[in-house]
Amino acid sequence: MLRKKKTDPSEIDVAQLAADTDTGGRSPGPLVARLILLVTIAWSLFQLWIASPLPFALGVGVFNDTQSRAVHLGFAVFLAFMAYPAFARSPRHKVPLPDWVFALVGAFCATYLFFFYRELATRPGQPTTQDLWVSIVGIVMLLEATRRALGLPMVVVAVVFLAYTFAGPYMPELIAHKGASLPRAMSHYWLTTEGVFGVALGVSSSFIFLFVLFGSLLDKAGAGNYFIKSAFALLGHMRGGPAKAAVVSSAATGIISGSSIANVVTTGTFTIPLMKRVGYRPDQAGAVEVSSSVNGQIMPPVMGAAAFLMVEYVGISYTEVMKHAFLPAIISYIALFYIVHLEALKAGLQGLPRRAGSTLGQRMLSFGLTASGFVVLAGAVYYGIGWMKTAFGDAAVYLIGVGVFAAYLFLLWVGARQPELELDDPHAPVFELPETAPTLKSGLHYLLSVVVLIWCLMVEQMSPGLSAFWATMFMVFIILTQRPLIAALRGRGGYAGALTRGWKDLVAGLEAGARNMIGIGVATAAAGIIVGTVSLTGIGLVMTEVIELLSGGNLMLMLLLVAVISLILGMGLPTTANYIVVSTLMAPVVVELGAQSGLLVPLIAVHLFVFYFGLMADVTPPVGLASFAAAAISRADPIKTGVTAFFYSMRTAILPFLFIFNTQLLMIGITGPLHLALTIASAVIAMLVFAAATQGYFLVKSRWWETAALLLVTFTLFRPGFWWDMVYPPYEERPATELMTLVEQAPKGERKRVWVEGLNLDGKEIRKGVLLPLGDPGPARERLRRIGLTVMALGDEVQIAAVQFGSAAEKLGLEQGLRITQIEMPAQRPAKEWMYVPALLLLAVVIVAQRARLRREPPVAQTGAASA
Repeated sequence: MLRKKKTDPSEIDVAQLAADTDTGGRSPGPLVARLILLVTIAWSLFQLWIASPLPFALGVGVFNDTQSRAVHLGFAVFLAFMAYPAFARSPRHKVPLPDWVFALVGAFCATYLFFFYRELATRPGQPTTQDLWVSIVGIVMLLEATRRALGLPMVVVAVVFLAYTFAGPYMPELIAHKGASLPRAMSHYWLTTEGVFGVALGVSSSFIFLFVLFGSLLDKAGAGNYFIKSAFALLGHMRGGPAKAAVVSSAATGIISGSSIANVVTTGTFTIPLMKRVGYRPDQAGAVEVSSSVNGQIMPPVMGAAAFLMVEYVGISYTEVMKHAFLPAIISYIALFYIVHLEALKAGLQGLPRRAGSTLGQRMLSFGLTASGFVVLAGAVYYGIGWMKTAFGDAAVYLIGVGVFAAYLFLLWVGARQPELELDDPHAPVFELPETAPTLKSGLHYLLSVVVLIWCLMVEQMSPGLSAFWATMFMVFIILTQRPLIAALRGRGGYAGALTRGWKDLVAGLEAGARNMIGIGVATAAAGIIVGTVSLTGIGLVMTEVIELLSGGNLMLMLLLVAVISLILGMGLPTTANYIVVSTLMAPVVVELGAQSGLLVPLIAVHLFVFYFGLMADVTPPVGLASFAAAAISRADPIKTGVTAFFYSMRTAILPFLFIFNTQLLMIGITGPLHLALTIASAVIAMLVFAAATQGYFLVKSRWWETAALLLVTFTLFRPGFWWDMVYPPYEERPATELMTLVEQAPKGERKRVWVEGLNLDGKEIRKGVLLPLGDPGPARERLRRIGLTVMALGDEVQIAAVQFGSAAEKLGLEQGLRITQIEMPAQRPAKEWMYVPALLLLAVVIVAQRARLRREPPVAQTGAASA
């Protein structure tokens, strides 16, 4: 594969790199190409069918979860062998005979659960010889498909876990287990929903495919070009404008993209040459694009498709995941925006020239009218739909449909009055920025589909799958109608040709969506081997013991070890597989050891912690594939680009350590609008100050004491409680006998801190803290029953009498027989935000010192348009 080639950027074909990594690098003859096209379209239509309400309304084509997962994997494996060559030197213009055999055999093994579902249901845990052979061949075919689509890293990890399953009795005592027989292991991995066909593949089939398809259709309709041009129109004239435009356009593209490499290639081919033109070094230009694109994977609503996995693994709603992930993603992008500004200041770089013909006042007025019009339209839609639902009840859905269609026609009419958006050549001798208002107006109808998606998710509270289905169907409607309608509104005719182009765009979008899912499909299936090993062997507990031993019980050292291991585990893995691996192996470690040390945080904070560090592997040399793609475009050294991108991404690396201790950054524990505003403002200032400290430049080049002061300000703004806890204890202890009273008095949604101790089911003496999620108000016993917990008083002690299987209490690690020893209540003390005052005063001292030097030092020589 391309990973084994020499990395001289002048020899790398960027488009081929993206194809090899994301969609398959093979270009066979017309007949085979048509077959692959038909299979990809069939896969997309199958996924749309099972997501729609039609199977249940018509009573036809209803599949259960296991059957739909099997068909999903069958498509993915078949296309992996057809689209991805076996080796770098394998033929790309044809599909060799062995690949045909592998594709058909792999597809059959994957769909075995679909064809023989009833028979397998009658013999659980008792595989026949045929079952056993299908399982063995299926796992081999899956691993080979994974190697082709994703490279060796994922395969090596899966093989190590497979080997651990069988070699348990021969392992060192610390990690030994009794092992598993071949029939038991194969049945567990392939014939149940504990392994390959588990939750991860189910999320890929139910949610991820539809969002990836939605993004592909949006891109084929022209939204990707619209995002890039809009970002340049808004920001290209500023200092280092192309770099700032790259940050914003990558954030916008990241909303609809599930791949950091695809993000780099989509936006980077346009932004990187322009960054070099205004004076950025090639490695800097590539690093900015890499950092922007990798950050797209932490940006809601898709988060590289990991958001949907978090829903299943954490057990909270999709809207909750988006709420918690939003602020860290935004402040990380703001910090990157500021970093590229500081780089421009240090080098004295300028922006790109605007087109002549309008004054600053005219541009501001035009932009203001456009933005205000959009805000007014959004408000009218929100309140208008709310009123219609109240006034018309069930009939409102038809009126809302008419309203959405009217809004679509209006936005198309606005766009048709603007010049067409053609993607300019970034290598052209003279490159001028597009006008802001006409550019923004030309593609507002694309945003309508995103509005439909967010509306279904946030307001209508539909499931992610159904929300993506309706948004995708609306996107299909846009693709088919936008060109003929624009032709009519511009009065230029050619409706048949416009409609034909729309159909071609739709077919291309359906194909691209399925091709982009090949890697994700096999990745989630292969990751199921790791998840299956954890449930079969108990290696999760072993990982906890190993890290506890290495860290010596030190909380910060434990978090550092988890961060480094997550980084290593994530190397070479796509976002979805990355999250599955690190959350399965590392999240329980943080939960268990943190609970023993008094670090009691919601599960979503732990999962975001390991997810962020797993993603850093996309940047970090020597495996960071996004860095290779960017270096190929910028003609820079990939390792140097990766190192520069790593330093730019340090702002992302510190965030998990901060929100694990200060969960307000995840919008948890916010008490009101003022508290929310204060949290957001302090987080943004802290991240900007941290960016200045790591760049060694604020208003001017920083001295060592100024950098140290800026880091101290950053830490205090992000975690004021660290200093405040030294002065005022954060909690006061209450006896366990008050549990029922305190639970009954607790407000809605409160999490009660309690400490438990005793012998667990393994006979080990434990003492740890947990956060009991109490939910809605009610009698104490009822509130505890909702989370699956029953307690009884025994004198001065409270003992856990029963824990319901699969409940929130079980997920917290509570067991029957453990004793509740104490309850911790928040202490009455001044707000910890008072620590912001000395932090801001110290920041003011640094600003005064640097402003004094700024007046004395000569300005940096400005670099106008350095040649690329």
